[in-house]
This record gives sequence, C-alpha cells and structure tokens, in this order.
Amino acid sequence: MIYDQHFDGLLQSLRNEGNYRTFAEILRSRGNFPNGVRRLGGQEQPITVWCSNDYLAMAQHPVVLAAMHDALDKVGAGSGGTRNIAGTTAYHVELERELAALHGTEAALVCTSGYVANEAALGTLGRMLPNCLILSDSFNHASMIDGIKTARCERVVFRHNDLAHLEALLAAQPLERPKLIAFESVYSMDGDFGPIAEICDLAERYNALTYIDEVHGVGLYGASGGGVAERDGVMGRIDVISGTLAKAFGVMGGYIAGSARICDVVRSFAANFIFTTSISPVIAAGAIASIRHVRASSAEREALHANAAYLKAGLVERGLPLMDSPSHIVPVRIGDPVRCKALCDRLMDEWGIYVQPINYPTVPKGTERMRLTPSPQHTRADIDRLLDALESILA
Repeated sequence: MIYDQHFDGLLQSLRNEGNYRTFAEILRSRGNFPNGVRRLGGQEQPITVWCSNDYLAMAQHPVVLAAMHDALDKVGAGSGGTRNIAGTTAYHVELERELAALHGTEAALVCTSGYVANEAALGTLGRMLPNCLILSDSFNHASMIDGIKTARCERVVFRHNDLAHLEALLAAQPLERPKLIAFESVYSMDGDFGPIAEICDLAERYNALTYIDEVHGVGLYGASGGGVAERDGVMGRIDVISGTLAKAFGVMGGYIAGSARICDVVRSFAANFIFTTSISPVIAAGAIASIRHVRASSAEREALHANAAYLKAGLVERGLPLMDSPSHIVPVRIGDPVRCKALCDRLMDEWGIYVQPINYPTVPKGTERMRLTPSPQHTRADIDRLLDALESILA
C-alpha cells in the first residue's frame, strides 16, 4: 500500500539521520536502584541506570511504597473516571492541598502528566484572556510550546534567557494588554537556570503574568524542595507554577499551583483536564507520601548535588566534553547523532551502563549529547566506573 511505503520512508529517514529511537527493556530492582537488568534476546544483563529522571530515587523509597500498598488495599487500583465523574477521591484532594503547601499557593490542580498540565494551563489561559500575548523562552519544553499553540493567541519567542530581548518585546506592547511570560526554572537538556527574579521584575514593570515550569527543579532545590523559585526566594512572585510528580517525587502525574481563581479557570475550561481519567488514587497516595518526605528531608537533595559535583569534577579532570551546567543535570557533548547512539550502545553492551542518546528534535542538530543524571543512590564507585567507561569509549 502507498500508505505503508510512505510510513516506511519516514522511519527510514530517521534511521539514516541517526534519530530513530530504540527503547531498552529494563527491570529496576526494588531497593537496589540504580541497578537493574536489561532484557534482550531472552537474556538478562545487569546494568546501572544513568539516565533516569527519578532524581531522588523516591520511586524506591519505603514510605512511598508503603503508602501505595495501603491505598491499593483500601480503595483498589483505578480512579474510576474523570475528576468530574467519580474520579475525585480523598487522595486527589489531599494531594492538591499538599502541592499548594509545597509552593505556598492558594490552590493546586493535578493532571495526568506534566505535559498535560502545561498544555492545559497555557492553552486555557492564553485562550481565556482577551487579546493575550504569550512570550515564550526559545528553549521551552515541547509541552509548553504545544500549550501555547493550543491557546490560538499571539505568541512571540524571546532568545533563551535574554532579558534585554524580553524587555524589548514587552515594551513594544500596550501596558494594559494581557501578557504572559512562559519560561523554565531548569532547562533539562543544558542544565542551566532561568533568571527568575529578573523575569518577575519585568513582569511587574510591564503588567504580565508569569508562568514557570519547575518540572526539573521541584523537589531538588529550596529548603523544602519547592524548586528553584523557593531557593531564590521568589516563589511568591510567580503567578503559575507547573510541576511533575514523575521526576523528583518518583511516581507520575503533573500539576499547576497558583491562585484559587487561576486553578479554577483551568479546571473549568481545559478540555484535556476535564475529559481525562484522573490518576490512580494509588499513585496519588504515593505522591503525597513522597512530597511530605522530600519537604521534611534534605538528605536526598544534598546527596544528589554532591554526586553531581563529583561527576562533573571527574569529567573535567579527565578532559571529557562536559557541557557547562550549574544544575544537577550533567550533559556530555557528542555532536553527531549516529556517533552518540553508537557510544551509548557501547556503554550498555561493554560496560552495562544505561544512558540514552539525546538527539534532534530534543536538542538542536549538531549538539547531540549524553545526558547523565546522578542520584543519591549512585556510589562513588559507580561514578568512577562511569568515568572509566566514558574515558575508554571517547578516547
């Protein structure tokens, strides 16, 4: 069929460019993260995971597992429907209260993923505000870009972290025009931070709302894990905070936090929230336990940042191509998609080290990289072995 030929051609183009994605079938070992096994051809190979977004290893934490077991025994597996039809349980309500407390906001709204949270909130706010202009950082995540497109309002892109460019765009607009600045706290592929306080200054000067994606910051920064905005003392200046339950908190789902009014508007008008089955109460229970633990304990954050610093120092010492990253994310530049995939395959096959290549369209062509994510559970021996492996394959 012509359809099949067309689809085969599309997939072959990805293969030729080195951008065809292959998934590793892995099994993590409970209580033994970051270790696990890869299944391939009926065989199992011991591996160490170096690309997980389970940044604090909370997916393995006893308090999270206990809470999920307890909820499963009490209420069963699924939620039973959308939030409007049987899908709002006491766990969902409690989780939203916990998230609002984490961020110091009036309210929060839980969605099925961080992607859906961004798409729903940005799409709804941009659509509901008359003549709204959304100003978006050029490095924003695909979920934010899709949300902004869904809004069907005017949008402009400002150069990444370029405050002068952002101010020029704001200054060109009437003060009374509704405006929303969308940006991130931690840009996950480069590991750099957004200038939050300075963007808040501009928003206040030019009458704009602020929308920050804290997906890669929440749980990892701030005295109670409220994110980079908490660390910088500006959490109260942000109008909308979006986050995830699937990274530092170790389960799944996404959310926004902000004023009760803004959360209610998204709850009431966002189709991708209204018509989606809510997350399982079992997952909500695990998220509640995880957030409470992370708010009370800094041990996991401190260990993560210490391991990230040790890994970066080792890369520099061995002359390996570490990209400049002030955060917990450790990107190693390769610069070629085919080579990047081949090097990651060698790490897995020869060393049992699992790292996925990061290629276009996730990052621009020519900037392909390995994105390493240390956790509190990686030992110094794990890090040294990774450094040995990288030195061997990059020589």
